[in-house]
Amino acid sequence: MVDLFADRVLVKNNTDQDELDTEREIVMSLQNRILMLFFASAACESCQQFAPTLTDFFKRLTDEFYVDRAAQLVLLYISLDQSEQEQERFLKELPKKCLFLAYEDPYRRELEVMFKVEELPTVVVLRPDGSILIPNAVEEILCLGPDCYRNWQEAAEILDRNFMINEDFEGKSMHSLSDPVRRLKYKVEDEKKKKKKRKRRRWGGGGEEDADCKDGAGSSW
Repeated sequence: MVDLFADRVLVKNNTDQDELDTEREIVMSLQNRILMLFFASAACESCQQFAPTLTDFFKRLTDEFYVDRAAQLVLLYISLDQSEQEQERFLKELPKKCLFLAYEDPYRRELEVMFKVEELPTVVVLRPDGSILIPNAVEEILCLGPDCYRNWQEAAEILDRNFMINEDFEGKSMHSLSDPVRRLKYKVEDEKKKKKKRKRRRWGGGGEEDADCKDGAGSSW
C-alpha cells in the first residue's frame, strides 16, 4: 500500500491542508491500515448524496465520540472533478481526517485507470498490502454501515482486538478473526457468484431484507 503512494504528496482535509510529503509520514499514515479510495466528483449528484453517508460511516469508526479506539482505516478522496474549485467545494462535505491528492496531481487519473473505475461514486477498499479487498463498497456501506469494518478487518487479517464500537460493550461478542465465512466472502471469484453468496451470507437466504436494502440504496440517488 505504501508503495502505491511512494513519492506522492497526500494532503490532509483540515483547515491548513497539511501535506504528507515524506516517506516517513506516508508510512505512518498508511501502514497496517485498510485504505478506502473514494472516487467521486462534485458534479455527480449520486456522489453528493452518498457523501454524507460515507462521512458518517468514517466518523463512527474513527471519531473518539463513537469508539474508544479509532479503526485502522484511511479515507482518501480521489477527485475526478473538472476544476480545483469543484474539488475544494466537495472536500467540505468530507471528514476533516480524510486525505486527498492535490488537483494538479495527474496521479488521480492514473488511479482511475489502475482500478478500472467505471461509475461514480466508487469506493475501492484495499488491504494493507495494496491488494483489492472490494472493487466498489458503496452498496455495502449503504446496507451494512460501520459493520462493514469488521468484515474488512477479518478478511484483511488486521489484528486489532482493541477496536470496538461503544454500543458493542453491552454484551455483544466480536467474531473470531479466523471466521471462515468472512474469509470466503472476499475471495476473488466470479462476480455473479460472489453477489449470490453475499446475499446468502448477509441475509441468511431471506431475499426480502436484501431487496429492501437494495431498493433503499437505489432510491437514495
